[in-house]
Amino acid sequence: MLRCEYAFALIAFGRARPAVTRREEFGSRESGCHGRNSPMAVILIVEDDGFLRDDAETMIKDWGHDILSAGDVDEALLLLRSPQQIDALFTDVYLKKAVLGGFELADQAIKLRLNLRVLYTTGNTINDKMKTLFVEGAHFLQKPYTRFQLQSSVEVLLAP
Repeated sequence: MLRCEYAFALIAFGRARPAVTRREEFGSRESGCHGRNSPMAVILIVEDDGFLRDDAETMIKDWGHDILSAGDVDEALLLLRSPQQIDALFTDVYLKKAVLGGFELADQAIKLRLNLRVLYTTGNTINDKMKTLFVEGAHFLQKPYTRFQLQSSVEVLLAP
């Protein structure tokens, strides 16, 4: 899928024909490339594996969202305590410096930002006892996940 900015650049340089006559009809950054009325969000990604973090960042940016990223709880809390807008937290449950760091982070994050939406991920098994550690309203995505699974999870997470 082409990102809006790339599609507009192709049209501007004459490499593609506009499908419509006005930019508003094609879609703006706020409405998505395909005219969807879903607002773009700022998502904080907390993943200690740099490769997985980079991959998630790339995919989420491709869908028009802004991202912030952190490799551990301390980095994430610095961002959460800042005035930076953050709409959602996508965190690994198990972080190298903190075995259940994602749970602890989400708990602290919700105290700092009451309306924050949370999506947990892990490659390990999550049992019913661990699910009780989820913050209220949180979602879960099992690793390894596909691009489609992550996109679907993010869309559900951000749905009104």
